[in-house]
Amino acid sequence: MEEVTVNVTEMFRDPSFFKALREKILPQLGTYPLIRVWVAGCSTGEEAYSIAILLKEAGLYHKSLIYGTDLNPSVLEAARSGVFPLQQMKLYSENYRLSGGIKDFSDYYTANYDSVKFDKSLQEKLILSTHNLVSDSSFNSFQLIICRNVLIYFDRELQERVFRLFDNSLENLGFLALGAKETLRFSTIDKNYHQVDGQKIWKKVDHH
Repeated sequence: MEEVTVNVTEMFRDPSFFKALREKILPQLGTYPLIRVWVAGCSTGEEAYSIAILLKEAGLYHKSLIYGTDLNPSVLEAARSGVFPLQQMKLYSENYRLSGGIKDFSDYYTANYDSVKFDKSLQEKLILSTHNLVSDSSFNSFQLIICRNVLIYFDRELQERVFRLFDNSLENLGFLALGAKETLRFSTIDKNYHQVDGQKIWKKVDHH
């Protein structure tokens, strides 16, 4: 399992993506009474914590639930601990700043020797569990699904299967966010989505 699943992740990776979430997507999600976000293939949890911070800063965290899933139980253990290497913080805080972050990034964690522990409050709305994108079914309905840099490792047929799973899991007018090298463009669900300008984010639109 460790060999097969590639666990490359960082907080606020591709800051322009997080900036778009912050400026374009969260204001639209803010109208819902409850915001459900699925971070699929969440690895050790950096992305899920980044989303928690975004929601906090948008004043939406109190009415949000973030589901972080991964195939690999050991990375979820790391995510649950909320402990990350101190040496990463320079990069993470720079990413955070470029994503439009307004606070001092170190407000969100406590440093201890060579590691940091993220604030417990960032886990309050975080539900971590194992889920296999290829064989498991939908487990909730979401307004935002984030699955970045997971599908590049899947062949066409598996990607198609995962896209159908996401489509079944996403509410109408919800958003699907993919990684930099991933696209809905050639998938069978493409016709029900339109791309949010210049970003790897698609909005589900009703064609009925």
